[in-house]
Amino acid sequence: MIHTEVVDTRILVITMDRPPANAIDQVMSDGLDAAFTRYEHDPELWACIVTGAGERFFSAGWDLKEVVAGRDDENGFGSGGYMGLTERWGLVKPVIAAVNGTAAGGGFELALACDLVVAAEGARFVLPEVRNGLVAEGGGAIRAPRRLPPMIAMELLLTGRPATAEELHRYGYVNRVVPAGQVLENALDLARQICAAAPTSVAATKEIVSRTAHLTEREAYAMMRGGEMPAYARMRASPNRVEGPRAFVEKRPPRWTG
Repeated sequence: MIHTEVVDTRILVITMDRPPANAIDQVMSDGLDAAFTRYEHDPELWACIVTGAGERFFSAGWDLKEVVAGRDDENGFGSGGYMGLTERWGLVKPVIAAVNGTAAGGGFELALACDLVVAAEGARFVLPEVRNGLVAEGGGAIRAPRRLPPMIAMELLLTGRPATAEELHRYGYVNRVVPAGQVLENALDLARQICAAAPTSVAATKEIVSRTAHLTEREAYAMMRGGEMPAYARMRASPNRVEGPRAFVEKRPPRWTG
């Protein structure tokens, strides 16, 4: 159900493959958790892409048969929470969603937990939970109002209507809208650009952004300088902090260390 591949030695590509709609059950959620755990702890992996097999669905979300069978206990989702990513708070390496088709329910929530989104033209994003007597508690009700204009997010959450990739691109949520057959290629392009940067700087940047988003500017500076950010401390102590300027002066590509 979950396939992983390492591209260019640095990029982990995670593919959800459960026909016909890549719906997520406990086995797939466990597989995603294992894949994201590998990514988080492997120092040789600097970027990650998550996508779906086929062209119609990124993921239709949580398989409702699991709910009917009573197999939807949030305590059983593992260290990273639902789908292995939605509550992986310590991850300071970037994840790109390559949305190749419809992202519904948990599929949209998985994409909301990513840092960047590349989507196929016409791909649909929908949070239909209220229409099924449920709540988008896998992050939809929490992240959508932070990633989208709040009133648009409330419309999607309260009505369950779908939004297209083009609409969400206008709202600044989707980074790139590309032809269906070019989604993974474009996601890899973004990942390669990230891998050309210092991994310690990328991690520190993600940490600063994620941990200060709710703070005032003054509070954010105080937290950044206050010794509470391990990735930032690693960046400050890293040889990369000297290697980058030296490579620039010597007009050569930098030789980063992890």
